[in-house]
Amino acid sequence: MQRTTVTFNLRALIYALSDAIGYIGIDDLHHGKRVGYMAYCVAKKIGTSELPPGFMFDLGVLHDIGVSTTKAFKHLVGEFEWENKDQHCEVGYTRLLKSASLRAFAEPVRYHHTHWSALSAGGLTAPKRQANLIYLVDRVDAMAVPHYRDQCLLSATETIISRVKERSGEHFCPEFVEAFLDVANHQSFWLGLEDRSIRFFEDERLAEDPGCQLTMTELRQIAEIFAEVVDAKSVFTYEHSRGVARIAAQLAKDMGLASDERTAIEISGLLHDLGKLRIPDEILDKPEPLNPVERSIMNTHSYESFQILRRIKGLEDITEWAVAHHEEPGATGYPFGLDGEALPIESRILRVADIIQALVQDRPYRRGMSEEQTRDVLQDLIKKGKIDPKVGDLALRNLTSIMAIACKDTEGDD
Repeated sequence: MQRTTVTFNLRALIYALSDAIGYIGIDDLHHGKRVGYMAYCVAKKIGTSELPPGFMFDLGVLHDIGVSTTKAFKHLVGEFEWENKDQHCEVGYTRLLKSASLRAFAEPVRYHHTHWSALSAGGLTAPKRQANLIYLVDRVDAMAVPHYRDQCLLSATETIISRVKERSGEHFCPEFVEAFLDVANHQSFWLGLEDRSIRFFEDERLAEDPGCQLTMTELRQIAEIFAEVVDAKSVFTYEHSRGVARIAAQLAKDMGLASDERTAIEISGLLHDLGKLRIPDEILDKPEPLNPVERSIMNTHSYESFQILRRIKGLEDITEWAVAHHEEPGATGYPFGLDGEALPIESRILRVADIIQALVQDRPYRRGMSEEQTRDVLQDLIKKGKIDPKVGDLALRNLTSIMAIACKDTEGDD
């Protein structure tokens, strides 16, 4: 298979990234999309070229790309302001700069918690104005969050509107406040924040995107952002996704697979653990082995990765490989219980890469394993039929070089 480019819906990939961020909130998956929807409505009301409604929706969807932990997410939706609120803005800015396809969102994300008084004093640019509109509607959503579950949002809108008006000129651009007050005067604006309404709106936006071509390098840049979000969730998952991706690429090279195929496998490795964003921090960081209930929760992460990636047309094979990294020969793995013979070689490679990287990394309840210990574990897994024997034997023959790749990441050497 020769592929130097991939054709897919870039907006679908952006929304998948938003879903991944939403999973950090555990029980609130649509914060970014609600912010995007409100930004779209207000921008449409204002009607200026520097606030394109479609761009503003996508910016809202991505604005919290710098968040990785449930604790940080709870600050975002639970408090109007808090200490170190700009930290995730800087992280998001840095991440988005790494992708040529997403770079236009970087500067607005950087300033989306900066007060209007500070922005206007420093010289206004279109990205800073975009940032302040996101700030306004982001804080509206934070005030609205307590009222979504009990379906009493309409009874709280007057209070929310009043708090926004109080902050006109200091926190928010007065022009944006006036436009917000206009759209917020209609019931439909608030009812549009319901989960089903957000999904309908998202589907309409997706239908407007005809798809685009990205090089494999550009796609890899976006996958790197996904991986950074996942790996930053816990000190014990730091660099895991990138380590798996590099080991998988090396194993694929050792098997004689073509360069473009190795890149595709590497991308799949970067995406394989997205579902861990929905695993509570206390389970990922537990300083001892998981109990059966916690293990059952942890084992949902592969299917959650599938839920995030499944709607991206054009990435079906990469998604399939990523989701199947816990499937085993003999159909004893998860989430689908696929037989090993039915699994693509790419999935089998990812499984072995994931195991090796996990073994060499420190965990809350043990230190990372040595090469000798890792060799023993792999040999035992082959003997028990838990990994593909051909891939396992290849890893054993080249374990010294593979361990060097894995240990490079655990030492933080990029």
